[in-house]
Amino acid sequence: MEILGEKALKLKIAQVAPLYESVPPQFYGGTERVVSYLTEALVDLGHEVTLYASGDSSTKANLRPICKRALRLDKTSVDPHADHVFMAERIFREAGEFDIVHSHIDYSFFPLLRRMQTAHLTTLHGRLDIPNLRDLYREFADMPVASISHRQRAPLPWADWQTTVYHGVPEKMFKPVATAGKYLAFLGRISPEKRVDEAIQAANRVGMPLKIAAKVDKVDVEYYQAVVKPLLNRNVEFVGEIRDSDKNEFLGNAAALLFMIDWPEPFGLAMIEALACGTPVIARNRGSVPEIIEQGVTGYIVKNVDEAVEAIPEISRLNRKRCREAFEQRFTATRMANDYINVYEKLILAQIAPKIAAAL
Repeated sequence: MEILGEKALKLKIAQVAPLYESVPPQFYGGTERVVSYLTEALVDLGHEVTLYASGDSSTKANLRPICKRALRLDKTSVDPHADHVFMAERIFREAGEFDIVHSHIDYSFFPLLRRMQTAHLTTLHGRLDIPNLRDLYREFADMPVASISHRQRAPLPWADWQTTVYHGVPEKMFKPVATAGKYLAFLGRISPEKRVDEAIQAANRVGMPLKIAAKVDKVDVEYYQAVVKPLLNRNVEFVGEIRDSDKNEFLGNAAALLFMIDWPEPFGLAMIEALACGTPVIARNRGSVPEIIEQGVTGYIVKNVDEAVEAIPEISRLNRKRCREAFEQRFTATRMANDYINVYEKLILAQIAPKIAAAL
């Protein structure tokens, strides 16, 4: 770390991504997408960044590939855990090259990070209300962690929370669309907790078309076939997975994004992607939703399908320009990177302070 007075000019940062998707993902993939946005923003801010990820990733940083391609798309990948154990050992061996190691693998690397001499931070991207996580996080209560929303922290108040950093998207990635379209949008993943079935119900009840751009994981195929597919009709179009390049048109031309989640969503990247396009959001009051959406300004926060049905006709009252402004003020990748730099510097100084004191 090069320091001028108390200001860090350049940090040597290792970003550690999951290997299931490339960075950025070709299609669906929240964590890997955020890691990409963060990595590129850090490079743009002048830092020296090394990205540990799959070999088919694309980055301006120094890429150190762990496997040839994203594991979800690799038909020869039988045991993805093996690739992540290999990555953990490699990072532990090479950690001395960096000022800080930033992991996005949740708790998997905690045993090695605890024994590492380099400063480190782990951003927790998943839900934390799972009962058997409690003992694990109590054991590793000394691990410096970051949350992606304040609500995410609630199940584990004793964790060593360093900061909350909301996700960010590159400011120029999406262009706002001033005029609202005539359909509703659902973007994300087909699963019971995402409640696409309720989005369909709401759209059908108001007679408004719904377009669904979503991934169907293997574990959710049965749910899709049994619950979702029978609900599809002339009013509902299943688009499937879409690329980032397709999102601006898909979200920007929608009247609103329906986000009827029924689980404690830690963040919900689709919400800020919609706001970046100037598109308001109608979302159930679960997880991070109240932290992201401003009621009556950037969308409507609802309790159930009935309230969503009541909110849909009110969409035209919302100012799409204000939705874009909220994105620019709160949810850009540059803002996210600067927030992380602040905590990086704090952790690095805490790590080297004993050495400085010993040298005096």
